[in-house]
Amino acid sequence: MDSKSVKPFKNQNYQQLKHKCLEQRNLFEDPEFPASDASLFYRSPPPGKVEWKRPKELCEDPHLFVNGISSHDLLQGKLGNCWFVAACSCLALRENLWQKVIPNVKEQEWDPKQPEKYAGIVHFCFWCFGEWIDVVIDDRLPTVRNELIFCHSNDRNEFWSALLEKAYAKMAGCYEALDGGSTAEAIVDFTGAVTESIDMADGKYSYDIIEQAKLFEELLKVQRRGGLICCYITPLSSSEFEGQTEMGLVKGHAYAVTEVLKMRLGEKILSCAKSEKLFMIRLRNPWGKSEWTGAWSDESEEWKKVSKAEWKKLGLTIENDGEFWMSFEDWCKSFTDVDICRIVNTSFFSIHKTWEKKMMHGWWTKNPDPLLNRSGGCFNHQATFLQNPQYVFDVKKVEDKVLISLQQKDQRIYKKEGKGDHFVIGFEIFKVLLKQGRYVLIPTTFRPAIEAEFILRLFTDVPSELRELTLHKPKLMCLDILCGIPRRVSQIKIHSVEGLQSQDRHGGANPYVIIKCENWTVRSPAQKGTINAVFNMQAIFYRRKSEHPIIVQVWHSNILCDQFLGQVLMTASPGDPRELQKLQLQGRGRRQAEEMPGHITLKVLSSDDLVEL
Repeated sequence: MDSKSVKPFKNQNYQQLKHKCLEQRNLFEDPEFPASDASLFYRSPPPGKVEWKRPKELCEDPHLFVNGISSHDLLQGKLGNCWFVAACSCLALRENLWQKVIPNVKEQEWDPKQPEKYAGIVHFCFWCFGEWIDVVIDDRLPTVRNELIFCHSNDRNEFWSALLEKAYAKMAGCYEALDGGSTAEAIVDFTGAVTESIDMADGKYSYDIIEQAKLFEELLKVQRRGGLICCYITPLSSSEFEGQTEMGLVKGHAYAVTEVLKMRLGEKILSCAKSEKLFMIRLRNPWGKSEWTGAWSDESEEWKKVSKAEWKKLGLTIENDGEFWMSFEDWCKSFTDVDICRIVNTSFFSIHKTWEKKMMHGWWTKNPDPLLNRSGGCFNHQATFLQNPQYVFDVKKVEDKVLISLQQKDQRIYKKEGKGDHFVIGFEIFKVLLKQGRYVLIPTTFRPAIEAEFILRLFTDVPSELRELTLHKPKLMCLDILCGIPRRVSQIKIHSVEGLQSQDRHGGANPYVIIKCENWTVRSPAQKGTINAVFNMQAIFYRRKSEHPIIVQVWHSNILCDQFLGQVLMTASPGDPRELQKLQLQGRGRRQAEEMPGHITLKVLSSDDLVEL
């Protein structure tokens, strides 16, 4: 990460501040996050008398790291931020990631041989709303009776986790603002990852073995490509929060996934012999204790099935250190929610798949004028929904994966003011069926009239030309001058076809739909081997010659020559019915009046107000 691309938080430049402290022989005291109650809490003070102390006052030989960095380093303190500690555990697994968050480790480390270089100042980098920022803090930490009260390490003289937590608290406004949060959010702040949340019940993962196998392969791929995974059990009521299941798992508590692998059972006698493999997953509890007590727990009988070689390969330890193994099947049955954080590769110099990235900053803003309002709420609010910001992008390949990330600005900084809750946000994608595969994406808040800032990130295989739609209707083009301007807008929604004429000996067909309007033609993909097909496609046309009908045709896709199966002609006038219509297919040309086998179900919306639809 280029230091020039990192923006100093609150305009505090680490190198300049450190140089000034060394020059004046003073230890840094941060005026932006002072050692006071205001930096600790806004509502509930921590128990006991708090004293702010530097690491040198807590031990004789302080270090950022002791024997390197590890997911075992961290222990949660008296703050309800297991989500943050779990994210730190995930971060510690990836050297290339934590080195971005904790820059210049050697330069920041205490040097007992050169104590004059110590200035009591450290800095950390976070990915904040689309850009990397550098957060400077002094190294005074809150203690009670000479013990750190928040996140700390197993080693009394290791301080990276406590100092990282302080920098994160500064960014949030105070320590108490970190009480309750999302592990996925913290991982995004550490890495800029794209997160995906999975509801295990919705995905049938708790009981469907095939779905479990698909998920395992997906998590294995994420793990191997440097992604991070965390999970938790949603309590059914507030009284269950931090209560334990029969097998020792804590409800409402974030766990870091530290390994995903296939483990071999038994001894492999011959090199060509196949041995049984079990899907396994390893987790860590941020408390550093309270482990899973079921099958494959630290002292369970199942481990006798594993060879010594496999033990060595896995690096197994039998300690109550908060880290434990589970079979993947048990994991799927035990946890209700999983957050997958993908590190999206945008480098051109990579052996793995690379993505084209586009990022847009946007705002939901309210205005009484419908043409100026940009906060219309979700699709439930149909009268105002299309008043939200709108973006268009193109998928240029026949089939392509698209990753979309919508993120709002962090609200934790407003907790001191009695606010600070994040808004419910989401987005809708509508396909505008042109040859290039064009999509309109509409980010929304759940309720209308909410004002907030957001960033939209889009990752595709080839450039997507993501851009915001800012016009209420199309610009006048040369064609408009020659042929006239559009007078009417029509939207055609094709739902399905049924009862088509069979085209093969199995009684099936390969139907597709073509919509023709003036000089425009839109075609759907072909459905295979059926005479009843659901398309759920739509197209929007700006019409210059509104007296000409819109033609919807159904064809059979064939290797040698496609076969015409029927059509309907739509006048598409503003007064036409707006509900779904089931229409008989007709012939074409001289046979236009003849009925052909099959029906098509569609909806047509037309208006002479070009911005109504």
